[in-house]
Amino acid sequence: MFIDIHSHLDLCKNIDVLIENSKRQNVKILTAGTDPKSNRKILELKKRFPNIEIAWGIYPTEALKLSNLEIDKEIEFIKKNKYNMLGIGEVGIDLKENSEETLEKQKENLKKFVNLAKELNIPVVIHSRYAEKQTIDFLESFNYNKIIMHCFSGNMKLVNRIINNKWFLSIPANVKHSEHFQKIIEITPIKQLFCETDSPFLHPDKLRDNEPANVIESYKKISEIKNLSLAEVEKIIEENYNRIFMKKR
Repeated sequence: MFIDIHSHLDLCKNIDVLIENSKRQNVKILTAGTDPKSNRKILELKKRFPNIEIAWGIYPTEALKLSNLEIDKEIEFIKKNKYNMLGIGEVGIDLKENSEETLEKQKENLKKFVNLAKELNIPVVIHSRYAEKQTIDFLESFNYNKIIMHCFSGNMKLVNRIINNKWFLSIPANVKHSEHFQKIIEITPIKQLFCETDSPFLHPDKLRDNEPANVIESYKKISEIKNLSLAEVEKIIEENYNRIFMKKR
C-alpha cells in the first residue's frame, strides 16, 4: 500500500475520479482540514468514501481570523468526533502570508492543537512556511515526537534538528524535480519519512491539479536515493504509518 499522508480533497476537482485513480494505484489517502468548514466537508467525504482517513486542524492563516472562543469550539468538535480521524492538521506557523507581529498569536493557536494531539496521542501535521526555525524552537518545548513536518522548506541544519528530535518529514511528489527535497531524503533515516502530495498543489510535473495517486513519485525518488527497491520503500513507510497513526486503534 502506498500512502498519501497529506492532501486537501475538499479543494480538489472530480473527487470521485481521484478516489478511483487512487484505488487502482493502491494508494491510501489521508486528507486534512484547514478551517471549520473544511473539517466538516472532509467528514462528509469520509462518509461517502469510508476508506479515506482524515486529519482535522485550522491552517495558521485561517486561525488568525478566528477568536479564541471559535478555536476552542472547533477543538471541542474534534474531541467529540475523535474516532473519525487519525491526526491533527494542518496546523502551524506561517510568516509568508502573515507578519512577524502575529508570531506570538500563532504560537498560542498552535499550542492548543499540539496539546490536543498529545491528549489524544495522535500525530500532528505541521506547516512552517517562512517560519521553520521559529516553529522547531516552539515545538521542542512540548516533548512530543508524533510530529510530522509537512513540505519542510528549512535548511539542512534544521532538518538535522528534526531528525535528532525523532520527528518525521513528509516528502511531496514534487521531489521529482526539487533538489531540496531530494537532499532531505539523502540525510533523513527512512524510518522518519512519509510521502504526500498536498493535492491539489505541488504536482510532480509542475502541472495544475495534483492528485493522491501521484504520491508514487515520492516513493520512486526515495527508492532511487536510498538504493532500495520500491517494494522495500513501500513496506517501510507503511510500517512508519502503522507505528504512529494506527497505534491507537
